[in-house]
Amino acid sequence: MCHKTLNIVFVFLACVVAAVASADDTNAVARGYRLLTETPLLPSDFHQRVIDNVWQSWPEPLRSEAEKATPQQRREMTFARYGLTTRPGDDSGKPLQYVVGDDGQWTMNCFSCHGGSVYGKPTPGAPNNRFALQTMTEEVRRTKFRIGEPMSRMDLGSLFIPLGTTHGTTNAVVFGMGLMHQRDEQLNVVNRPPVPFVHHDMDAPPWWHFYKRPYIYIDGFAQKGHRGLMQFMLVPENGPEFFREHEDDFRDVYAYMSSLRPPKYDGTVDDELVLVGKGVFDRNCAECHGTYGDDSEYPNRRIPLDEIGTDPVRAEALTEAGRAKYARSWFAHAGEDDPQQTIVELDGYVAPPLDGVWASAPYFHNGSVPTLWHVLHPSERPTVWRPVSEVMDEQRVGLTIELAEKMPVTEPDVAIRRSYFDTRRFGKSNSGHTYPDELSEAEKTAVLEYLKTL
Repeated sequence: MCHKTLNIVFVFLACVVAAVASADDTNAVARGYRLLTETPLLPSDFHQRVIDNVWQSWPEPLRSEAEKATPQQRREMTFARYGLTTRPGDDSGKPLQYVVGDDGQWTMNCFSCHGGSVYGKPTPGAPNNRFALQTMTEEVRRTKFRIGEPMSRMDLGSLFIPLGTTHGTTNAVVFGMGLMHQRDEQLNVVNRPPVPFVHHDMDAPPWWHFYKRPYIYIDGFAQKGHRGLMQFMLVPENGPEFFREHEDDFRDVYAYMSSLRPPKYDGTVDDELVLVGKGVFDRNCAECHGTYGDDSEYPNRRIPLDEIGTDPVRAEALTEAGRAKYARSWFAHAGEDDPQQTIVELDGYVAPPLDGVWASAPYFHNGSVPTLWHVLHPSERPTVWRPVSEVMDEQRVGLTIELAEKMPVTEPDVAIRRSYFDTRRFGKSNSGHTYPDELSEAEKTAVLEYLKTL
C-alpha cells in the first residue's frame, strides 16, 4: 500500500474515532440530564396527593382563590408559590426541580437550586432565585399531618436546621457540613453528637460557569470532579457502597454540567457603547473576572476578605477542619495516585466568571444585590428589597424590585415575608466590592452595556 493511501486511511480512522468520541460525549450529556430528572437519588419528599392538597395549607385569601381554581390553575399557583418551573421541551408538566416517579413520589434533585427561571423562561443550570424551600417544607408538613401522610427527613430535619430565610437562597453549605459530620472519611455512617453550625443563606451559582472553573464553591477550596458532586446525597439511607456504585452516573452529570453555556441576551445593545465598555472592563475588571471572546481567559483568582470586603460569614462558617476532612475523604481521594487538590487554609472568595451575568441575578455570593447597576453603584445598593416581577429590569439589568424600610413582620403570609431581603441580617450584607467607585458614571454605563453581551 502506498504512502498516499496509508495517509487517507489514517485520516479516515481519525475522523471515525473523533466522531465516536463526540457521540460518546453527547450521550453522556443526555444521560446526565436524564439521571437528574428521572432517577431519585434520595428518599422521597412527598407524594402527589400532598402537592395536590397543599393549597389547603395556604393563608387567605390565596386559599379561597385556589379553591375556586381548576386543578391546572392550582398547579400553576403551586409552582409559582414555591419557585418551581416546568421542564423546557417537555410537555409532561413535571417540575424541573423534582423527580416525579410513576408511583407519584416527588424527590428533590439538584435543579431545585440550580434550575431556575431566567426572567420567566425555565432554564436548567440557572440559579433558582425564587426557590421557597423553607416555606414549601412547612406547608407540605402541615398538609401531611392533615391528610395522614408520613413525614420525610426534610419535614423533620427542617425543625432543627433552617432551610433558608429568604426565597431564592438556602442554607446549603450547612446541609453539606451536617451530612459530612455523620460520616468518616470513607463515607461510613458514624454516630456523633450534633455540633453547632453557623447557619447562613447562600445564592446558588449558575452551572454554566462549571466548564471554566478548576475549583468549585465561592471560596474555591475543592478541585472539581465527579465525586465531589455527590456530597448532597449523604443521607443515612445511602451507605458508602451507594457512592461507588454511582460513580459512572456522576461522570455523566459532570459531562452534562460541563456542556452548559449561558443564554444569550436577547434585548437591544448599543454596539459602540459595548466596545467602550469592553475597554473599561479589560483595564479594570479582567484581572479578577477574566477576559471574554475568542481568546478568553479565566484567572480563578481568590481575593482576601480584607480586600474584597463582602460578607465574611460564608468564609468563616466552613472551618479549616471541615476542609481538611474533605481533603482526606473519598470525594477528594479514592486511592488514586494523584488525589484531587483541596485548599485547606484560605481567607477569601474567588472572583467568578461573568459569562451570562445578566441572567444570574441577584448578585454576590449571598444574593444581596438585585441588579448589575447596584453592583456598579455601591452606595446606592438597597437595604431592604423584594422582587415584584419575573420581568427583567432592563435599565439596571437584573431583578425588578420594590424597596421597603423594613421587613413586614406582621404580614400573615410567610411566603410574602420571606420574599424580602434585609441586608442588615446576619450573613446578608451587601457591602464590599467597591472597585466600581473608581470609575466615572460614563464608564459604569459602558461597562453595564458590555456585561449584557457576556
